[in-house]
Amino acid sequence: MIGSGRQAPPVPRAGLKKVAIKQLRPGMYVEQLCCSWIDTPFWQSSFLIESAAQLGRIATSRATEAWIDTERGLDVEPAPEASATAPAAPGTADATVFRFRPAPRATMDDELGRAAVLLDQSKRALFDMFNEARMGCAVEVRDAMPMVESIAASVLRNPGALIGLARLKTADNYTYMHSVAVCALMIALARQLGLDDHLARELGLAGLLHDVGKMAVPAEVLNKPGSLTEDEFCVVRGHPAKGHAMLLASPGVGPVALEVCLHHHERPDGRGYPHRLSGDDLGLYARMGAVCDVYDAITSNRPYKAGWCPADSLRRMAEWARAGQFDEAVFAAFVKCLGIYPVGTLVRLQSGRLGVVAEQPCGKSLLLPKIKVFFSIRARTYIRPELIDLGAPGARDAIVGCENAADWGLRDIDRYWLGDGVAKVP
Repeated sequence: MIGSGRQAPPVPRAGLKKVAIKQLRPGMYVEQLCCSWIDTPFWQSSFLIESAAQLGRIATSRATEAWIDTERGLDVEPAPEASATAPAAPGTADATVFRFRPAPRATMDDELGRAAVLLDQSKRALFDMFNEARMGCAVEVRDAMPMVESIAASVLRNPGALIGLARLKTADNYTYMHSVAVCALMIALARQLGLDDHLARELGLAGLLHDVGKMAVPAEVLNKPGSLTEDEFCVVRGHPAKGHAMLLASPGVGPVALEVCLHHHERPDGRGYPHRLSGDDLGLYARMGAVCDVYDAITSNRPYKAGWCPADSLRRMAEWARAGQFDEAVFAAFVKCLGIYPVGTLVRLQSGRLGVVAEQPCGKSLLLPKIKVFFSIRARTYIRPELIDLGAPGARDAIVGCENAADWGLRDIDRYWLGDGVAKVP
Protein backbone atom coordinates (compact mmCIF):
# COMPACT_ATOMS: atom_id res chain seq x y z
CA MET A 1 0.00 0.00 0.00
CA ILE A 2 1.39 3.39 -1.02
CA GLY A 3 2.51 5.46 1.96
CA SER A 4 2.51 2.54 4.40
CA GLY A 5 6.29 2.46 4.47
CA ARG A 6 6.27 -1.34 4.22
CA GLN A 7 9.08 -2.74 2.10
CA ALA A 8 8.42 -5.35 -0.59
CA PRO A 9 10.48 -8.53 -0.15
CA PRO A 10 13.64 -8.69 -2.27
CA VAL A 11 13.56 -10.40 -5.66
CA PRO A 12 14.43 -14.09 -5.07
CA ARG A 13 17.95 -15.05 -6.13
CA ALA A 14 20.76 -17.38 -5.17
CA GLY A 15 22.26 -16.62 -1.77
CA LEU A 16 19.19 -14.89 -0.27
CA LYS A 17 17.95 -16.35 2.98
CA LYS A 18 15.46 -15.19 5.63
CA VAL A 19 16.75 -15.57 9.19
CA ALA A 20 15.68 -14.55 12.69
CA ILE A 21 17.18 -11.34 14.05
CA LYS A 22 18.84 -13.28 16.89
CA GLN A 23 20.81 -15.28 14.28
CA LEU A 24 22.54 -12.19 12.88
CA ARG A 25 26.25 -11.75 13.58
CA PRO A 26 29.12 -9.56 12.41
CA GLY A 27 30.22 -10.50 8.89
CA MET A 28 26.69 -11.09 7.59
CA TYR A 29 25.33 -8.96 4.75
CA VAL A 30 21.79 -7.75 5.42
CA GLU A 31 19.84 -7.35 2.23
CA GLN A 32 16.74 -6.09 4.02
CA LEU A 33 15.20 -5.95 7.50
CA CYS A 34 11.66 -7.35 7.58
CA CYS A 35 9.92 -4.23 8.83
CA SER A 36 8.72 -0.88 7.58
CA TRP A 37 11.54 1.34 6.36
CA ILE A 38 10.52 3.99 8.91
CA ASP A 39 11.17 1.50 11.72
CA THR A 40 14.72 0.66 10.68
CA PRO A 41 17.56 2.57 12.40
CA PHE A 42 19.67 2.58 9.21
CA TRP A 43 19.51 4.92 6.25
CA GLN A 44 20.57 2.08 3.92
CA SER A 45 18.31 -0.90 3.28
CA SER A 46 21.33 -3.18 2.59
CA PHE A 47 24.54 -3.21 4.62
CA LEU A 48 27.32 -5.36 6.04
CA ILE A 49 27.20 -6.01 9.78
CA GLU A 50 30.62 -4.96 11.04
CA SER A 51 30.16 -4.49 14.77
CA ALA A 52 28.18 -5.37 17.88
CA ALA A 53 26.93 -1.77 17.90
CA GLN A 54 25.06 -2.41 14.63
CA LEU A 55 23.50 -5.53 16.13
CA GLY A 56 22.32 -3.41 19.04
CA ARG A 57 20.63 -0.92 16.71
CA ILE A 58 18.97 -3.77 14.80
CA ALA A 59 17.68 -5.16 18.10
CA THR A 60 15.92 -1.85 18.81
CA SER A 61 14.00 -1.97 15.50
CA ARG A 62 10.64 -3.70 15.12
CA ALA A 63 12.08 -6.37 12.85
CA THR A 64 12.00 -10.00 14.00
CA GLU A 65 13.47 -11.36 10.77
CA ALA A 66 15.88 -10.22 8.07
CA TRP A 67 16.95 -11.23 4.56
CA ILE A 68 20.68 -11.94 4.30
CA ASP A 69 22.84 -12.46 1.21
CA THR A 70 25.20 -15.38 1.85
CA GLU A 71 27.15 -14.61 -1.33
CA ARG A 72 28.20 -11.22 0.04
CA GLY A 73 28.59 -12.17 3.69
CA LEU A 74 28.54 -14.96 6.24
CA ASP A 75 25.78 -17.56 6.51
CA VAL A 76 24.10 -18.59 9.78
CA GLU A 77 26.24 -20.74 12.00
CA PRO A 78 25.51 -24.44 11.49
CA ALA A 79 23.77 -26.18 14.34
CA PRO A 80 26.17 -28.30 16.43
CA GLU A 81 26.11 -31.96 15.49
CA ALA A 82 24.39 -34.24 17.96
CA SER A 83 26.68 -36.59 19.87
CA ALA A 84 26.58 -40.13 18.50
CA THR A 85 27.25 -41.58 21.92
CA ALA A 86 24.73 -39.52 23.87
CA PRO A 87 21.86 -38.29 21.67
CA ALA A 88 19.67 -35.62 23.19
CA ALA A 89 16.19 -36.72 24.14
CA PRO A 90 13.41 -35.16 22.03
CA GLY A 91 12.19 -31.87 23.47
CA THR A 92 15.04 -31.42 25.97
CA ALA A 93 16.96 -28.15 26.05
CA ASP A 94 20.71 -27.91 25.54
CA ALA A 95 22.14 -28.02 29.06
CA THR A 96 25.06 -25.82 28.00
CA VAL A 97 22.79 -22.85 27.24
CA PHE A 98 22.36 -20.65 30.31
CA ARG A 99 18.86 -19.60 31.28
CA PHE A 100 17.77 -17.52 34.26
CA ARG A 101 15.49 -19.39 36.61
CA PRO A 102 11.82 -18.50 36.16
CA ALA A 103 10.94 -15.47 38.30
CA PRO A 104 7.17 -14.80 38.48
CA ARG A 105 6.22 -11.12 38.39
CA ALA A 106 5.87 -9.58 41.87
CA THR A 107 4.22 -6.42 43.10
CA MET A 108 6.39 -3.59 44.34
CA ASP A 109 5.31 -4.19 47.94
CA ASP A 110 6.21 -7.88 47.69
CA GLU A 111 9.62 -7.27 46.10
CA LEU A 112 10.85 -4.32 48.15
CA GLY A 113 11.63 -6.35 51.27
CA ARG A 114 13.54 -9.01 49.32
CA ALA A 115 15.36 -6.33 47.31
CA ALA A 116 16.47 -4.54 50.52
CA VAL A 117 17.97 -7.75 51.92
CA LEU A 118 19.66 -8.54 48.59
CA LEU A 119 21.04 -5.02 48.36
CA ASP A 120 22.58 -5.25 51.83
CA GLN A 121 24.12 -8.66 51.11
CA SER A 122 25.48 -7.50 47.75
CA LYS A 123 26.95 -4.34 49.25
CA ARG A 124 28.82 -6.36 51.86
CA ALA A 125 30.08 -8.89 49.31
CA LEU A 126 31.25 -6.15 46.95
CA PHE A 127 33.04 -4.38 49.78
CA ASP A 128 35.08 -7.54 50.42
CA MET A 129 35.66 -8.18 46.70
CA PHE A 130 36.74 -4.64 45.90
CA ASN A 131 38.92 -4.49 48.99
CA GLU A 132 40.74 -7.59 47.74
CA ALA A 133 41.22 -5.83 44.38
CA ARG A 134 42.60 -2.78 46.20
CA MET A 135 45.16 -5.05 47.84
CA GLY A 136 46.24 -6.42 44.45
CA CYS A 137 44.35 -9.73 44.59
CA ALA A 138 42.46 -11.15 41.61
CA VAL A 139 38.69 -10.65 41.40
CA GLU A 140 36.91 -13.96 42.03
CA VAL A 141 34.30 -14.10 39.27
CA ARG A 142 32.95 -17.39 40.60
CA ASP A 143 31.93 -15.57 43.77
CA ALA A 144 30.35 -12.70 41.84
CA MET A 145 28.19 -14.67 39.40
CA PRO A 146 25.66 -15.98 41.98
CA MET A 147 25.23 -12.36 43.10
CA VAL A 148 24.50 -11.34 39.51
CA GLU A 149 21.92 -14.11 39.17
CA SER A 150 20.18 -13.05 42.41
CA ILE A 151 20.08 -9.45 41.19
CA ALA A 152 18.68 -10.65 37.86
CA ALA A 153 15.94 -12.60 39.65
CA SER A 154 14.87 -9.45 41.49
CA VAL A 155 14.90 -7.45 38.24
CA LEU A 156 12.76 -10.09 36.52
CA ARG A 157 10.25 -10.06 39.39
CA ASN A 158 9.99 -6.27 39.53
CA PRO A 159 12.81 -4.05 38.22
CA GLY A 160 11.60 -0.91 39.99
CA ALA A 161 12.24 -2.29 43.49
CA LEU A 162 15.98 -2.97 43.43
CA ILE A 163 16.78 -0.16 40.96
CA GLY A 164 14.81 2.33 43.04
CA LEU A 165 16.36 1.22 46.33
CA ALA A 166 19.90 1.27 44.97
CA ARG A 167 19.42 4.94 44.06
CA LEU A 168 19.18 5.82 47.78
CA LYS A 169 22.87 5.79 48.66
CA THR A 170 25.15 7.32 51.25
CA ALA A 171 28.64 8.69 50.62
CA ASP A 172 30.15 5.73 52.47
CA ASN A 173 28.57 3.04 50.33
CA TYR A 174 28.25 4.87 47.01
CA THR A 175 30.72 2.84 44.93
CA TYR A 176 29.27 -0.51 46.05
CA MET A 177 25.60 0.48 45.74
CA HIS A 178 26.33 2.13 42.38
CA SER A 179 27.85 -1.13 41.14
CA VAL A 180 24.76 -3.10 42.18
CA ALA A 181 22.50 -0.52 40.54
CA VAL A 182 24.41 -0.61 37.25
CA CYS A 183 24.33 -4.41 37.34
CA ALA A 184 20.53 -4.34 37.67
CA LEU A 185 20.14 -1.65 35.00
CA MET A 186 22.36 -3.57 32.55
CA ILE A 187 20.27 -6.73 32.99
CA ALA A 188 17.02 -4.82 32.51
CA LEU A 189 18.39 -3.09 29.41
CA ALA A 190 19.70 -6.36 27.98
CA ARG A 191 16.23 -7.88 28.33
CA GLN A 192 14.67 -4.84 26.67
CA LEU A 193 17.10 -5.18 23.74
CA GLY A 194 16.17 -8.84 23.33
CA LEU A 195 19.61 -10.21 24.24
CA ASP A 196 19.75 -13.80 25.50
CA ASP A 197 20.10 -14.77 29.17
CA HIS A 198 23.75 -15.76 28.86
CA LEU A 199 24.68 -12.34 27.49
CA ALA A 200 22.40 -10.58 29.99
CA ARG A 201 24.25 -12.33 32.81
CA GLU A 202 27.62 -11.29 31.36
CA LEU A 203 26.38 -7.71 31.08
CA GLY A 204 25.18 -7.84 34.68
CA LEU A 205 28.65 -8.96 35.75
CA ALA A 206 30.11 -6.13 33.68
CA GLY A 207 27.89 -3.65 35.53
CA LEU A 208 28.98 -5.09 38.86
CA LEU A 209 32.68 -4.75 38.01
CA HIS A 210 32.73 -1.65 35.78
CA ASP A 211 34.05 0.69 38.50
CA VAL A 212 36.51 -1.67 40.19
CA GLY A 213 39.29 0.68 39.01
CA LYS A 214 38.08 3.27 41.51
CA MET A 215 39.80 1.17 44.14
CA ALA A 216 43.03 2.68 42.76
CA VAL A 217 41.74 6.23 43.31
CA PRO A 218 42.49 7.82 46.73
CA ALA A 219 39.33 8.11 48.84
CA GLU A 220 39.94 11.81 49.49
CA VAL A 221 39.79 12.42 45.73
CA LEU A 222 36.89 10.07 45.06
CA ASN A 223 34.73 11.62 47.80
CA LYS A 224 35.90 15.21 47.53
CA PRO A 225 32.90 17.54 48.08
CA GLY A 226 34.33 20.40 46.03
CA SER A 227 35.61 20.73 42.48
CA LEU A 228 38.55 18.54 41.46
CA THR A 229 41.83 20.05 40.40
CA GLU A 230 43.15 19.16 36.96
CA ASP A 231 45.60 16.68 38.51
CA GLU A 232 42.83 15.07 40.59
CA PHE A 233 40.59 14.81 37.57
CA CYS A 234 43.37 13.05 35.65
CA VAL A 235 43.62 10.53 38.50
CA VAL A 236 39.87 9.85 38.37
CA ARG A 237 39.92 9.51 34.59
CA GLY A 238 42.50 6.75 34.99
CA HIS A 239 40.08 4.40 36.74
CA PRO A 240 38.80 2.60 33.59
CA ALA A 241 42.33 1.57 32.58
CA LYS A 242 43.20 0.65 36.16
CA GLY A 243 40.08 -1.49 36.43
CA HIS A 244 40.73 -3.10 33.05
CA ALA A 245 44.21 -4.12 34.22
CA MET A 246 42.74 -5.59 37.43
CA LEU A 247 40.21 -7.63 35.47
CA LEU A 248 42.81 -8.84 32.97
CA ALA A 249 44.68 -10.32 35.92
CA SER A 250 41.54 -12.09 37.17
CA PRO A 251 40.79 -15.54 35.70
CA GLY A 252 37.32 -16.03 34.27
CA VAL A 253 36.60 -12.38 33.38
CA GLY A 254 35.22 -12.37 29.84
CA PRO A 255 35.39 -9.83 27.01
CA VAL A 256 32.03 -8.24 27.87
CA ALA A 257 33.13 -7.13 31.35
CA LEU A 258 36.52 -6.03 29.99
CA GLU A 259 34.88 -3.87 27.30
CA VAL A 260 32.45 -2.21 29.68
CA CYS A 261 35.09 -1.57 32.33
CA LEU A 262 37.51 0.08 29.90
CA HIS A 263 35.03 1.98 27.72
CA HIS A 264 31.98 2.95 29.82
CA HIS A 265 33.14 6.59 29.75
CA GLU A 266 33.53 6.68 25.97
CA ARG A 267 30.98 8.56 23.83
CA PRO A 268 29.68 7.98 20.30
CA ASP A 269 30.78 11.51 19.37
CA GLY A 270 34.40 10.70 20.27
CA ARG A 271 34.62 13.06 23.26
CA GLY A 272 34.89 10.39 25.95
CA TYR A 273 37.85 8.71 27.62
CA PRO A 274 40.30 6.97 27.81
CA HIS A 275 40.64 6.35 24.04
CA ARG A 276 38.17 8.84 22.49
CA LEU A 277 36.44 6.05 20.56
CA SER A 278 33.58 6.95 18.23
CA GLY A 279 31.19 5.42 15.73
CA ASP A 280 31.44 1.67 15.22
CA ASP A 281 34.70 1.54 17.17
CA LEU A 282 32.54 1.85 20.27
CA GLY A 283 30.80 -1.46 20.96
CA LEU A 284 27.22 -2.07 22.04
CA TYR A 285 28.14 -3.23 25.55
CA ALA A 286 30.13 -0.08 26.31
CA ARG A 287 27.25 2.03 24.95
CA MET A 288 24.88 0.23 27.32
CA GLY A 289 27.28 0.69 30.22
CA ALA A 290 27.58 4.42 29.56
CA VAL A 291 23.81 4.95 29.76
CA CYS A 292 23.33 2.84 32.90
CA ASP A 293 26.36 4.37 34.66
CA VAL A 294 25.33 7.98 34.05
CA TYR A 295 21.66 7.46 34.97
CA ASP A 296 22.46 5.98 38.37
CA ALA A 297 25.17 8.58 39.00
CA ILE A 298 23.00 11.63 38.34
CA THR A 299 19.97 10.30 40.24
CA SER A 300 22.04 9.53 43.36
CA ASN A 301 23.15 11.91 46.09
CA ARG A 302 26.90 12.59 45.87
CA PRO A 303 29.30 14.45 48.17
CA TYR A 304 29.29 17.39 45.73
CA LYS A 305 25.61 17.47 44.64
CA ALA A 306 22.12 16.19 45.38
CA GLY A 307 20.67 13.58 43.02
CA TRP A 308 18.26 14.71 40.33
CA CYS A 309 14.68 13.52 39.98
CA PRO A 310 14.59 10.28 37.90
CA ALA A 311 12.25 11.69 35.24
CA ASP A 312 14.22 14.94 35.00
CA SER A 313 17.39 12.88 34.66
CA LEU A 314 15.93 10.99 31.69
CA ARG A 315 14.89 14.30 30.11
CA ARG A 316 18.40 15.69 30.43
CA MET A 317 19.94 12.45 29.19
CA ALA A 318 17.69 12.61 26.12
CA GLU A 319 19.19 16.01 25.33
CA TRP A 320 22.70 14.62 25.84
CA ALA A 321 21.90 11.66 23.58
CA ARG A 322 20.82 14.01 20.80
CA ALA A 323 24.10 15.91 21.30
CA GLY A 324 26.15 12.73 20.85
CA GLN A 325 26.93 11.60 24.40
CA PHE A 326 24.88 8.39 24.21
CA ASP A 327 23.69 5.96 21.56
CA GLU A 328 20.14 7.19 20.89
CA ALA A 329 18.73 3.73 20.10
CA VAL A 330 20.20 2.25 23.28
CA PHE A 331 18.91 5.19 25.30
CA ALA A 332 15.40 4.79 23.83
CA ALA A 333 15.40 1.15 24.94
CA PHE A 334 16.62 2.24 28.39
CA VAL A 335 13.65 4.60 28.78
CA LYS A 336 11.29 1.72 27.96
CA CYS A 337 12.87 -0.22 30.85
CA LEU A 338 12.21 2.47 33.44
CA GLY A 339 9.18 4.30 32.07
CA ILE A 340 8.85 7.99 31.30
CA TYR A 341 8.30 8.55 35.02
CA PRO A 342 10.56 6.10 36.92
CA VAL A 343 9.85 5.02 40.49
CA GLY A 344 10.50 7.88 42.92
CA THR A 345 9.51 10.70 40.55
CA LEU A 346 7.45 13.51 42.11
CA VAL A 347 4.55 14.40 39.77
CA ARG A 348 1.66 16.87 39.64
CA LEU A 349 -1.75 15.44 38.73
CA GLN A 350 -4.72 17.02 36.97
CA SER A 351 -6.68 16.64 40.20
CA GLY A 352 -4.44 19.22 41.90
CA ARG A 353 -2.47 16.72 43.95
CA LEU A 354 1.19 15.78 44.19
CA GLY A 355 2.32 12.19 44.32
CA VAL A 356 5.32 9.94 43.93
CA VAL A 357 5.52 7.26 41.24
CA ALA A 358 5.32 4.01 43.19
CA GLU A 359 5.34 1.41 40.42
CA GLN A 360 5.49 1.03 36.64
CA PRO A 361 3.03 -1.78 35.84
CA CYS A 362 4.34 -4.39 33.41
CA GLY A 363 3.04 -4.19 29.85
CA LYS A 364 1.11 -0.93 30.27
CA SER A 365 1.66 2.56 28.90
CA LEU A 366 4.82 4.29 30.09
CA LEU A 367 2.63 7.31 30.86
CA LEU A 368 0.31 5.46 33.24
CA PRO A 369 2.20 4.33 36.36
CA LYS A 370 0.85 3.81 39.86
CA ILE A 371 1.07 6.98 41.98
CA LYS A 372 1.07 7.43 45.77
CA VAL A 373 -0.63 10.82 46.20
CA PHE A 374 -0.01 12.64 49.50
CA PHE A 375 -0.21 16.44 49.03
CA SER A 376 -2.93 18.92 48.04
CA ILE A 377 -1.72 21.79 45.87
CA ARG A 378 -4.80 23.94 46.54
CA ALA A 379 -4.59 23.58 50.33
CA ARG A 380 -0.78 23.37 50.30
CA THR A 381 -0.97 20.64 52.92
CA TYR A 382 -0.42 16.93 53.31
CA ILE A 383 -3.38 14.64 52.75
CA ARG A 384 -4.02 11.00 53.58
CA PRO A 385 -1.76 8.96 51.23
CA GLU A 386 -3.63 7.07 48.53
CA LEU A 387 -2.35 4.71 45.81
CA ILE A 388 -3.97 5.32 42.43
CA ASP A 389 -3.42 3.36 39.23
CA LEU A 390 -3.54 5.71 36.24
CA GLY A 391 -3.82 2.71 33.90
CA ALA A 392 -6.82 1.16 35.64
CA PRO A 393 -10.16 1.05 33.76
CA GLY A 394 -12.12 4.21 34.50
CA ALA A 395 -9.13 6.12 35.90
CA ARG A 396 -9.74 9.84 35.38
CA ASP A 397 -6.61 11.45 36.74
CA ALA A 398 -3.45 12.07 34.70
CA ILE A 399 0.08 13.37 35.10
CA VAL A 400 0.53 17.04 34.21
CA GLY A 401 4.29 17.17 34.78
CA CYS A 402 7.18 16.62 37.17
CA GLU A 403 7.83 18.72 40.24
CA ASN A 404 10.82 19.58 42.41
CA ALA A 405 10.29 18.53 46.03
CA ALA A 406 12.36 21.47 47.31
CA ASP A 407 10.01 23.95 45.60
CA TRP A 408 7.19 22.67 47.82
CA GLY A 409 9.24 22.30 50.97
CA LEU A 410 8.81 18.53 50.86
CA ARG A 411 11.33 16.22 52.49
CA ASP A 412 11.89 12.47 52.44
CA ILE A 413 9.34 11.85 49.70
CA ASP A 414 10.85 8.41 49.08
CA ARG A 415 8.97 7.06 52.08
CA TYR A 416 5.77 7.20 50.05
CA TRP A 417 6.91 4.60 47.52
CA LEU A 418 9.09 2.57 49.90
CA GLY A 419 6.04 1.43 51.86
CA ASP A 420 5.95 -0.29 55.20
CA GLY A 421 8.28 -3.15 54.24
CA VAL A 422 11.39 -0.98 53.96
CA ALA A 423 12.01 1.67 56.56
CA LYS A 424 15.53 2.61 55.54
CA VAL A 425 17.96 1.51 52.89
CA PRO A 426 20.90 -0.37 54.49
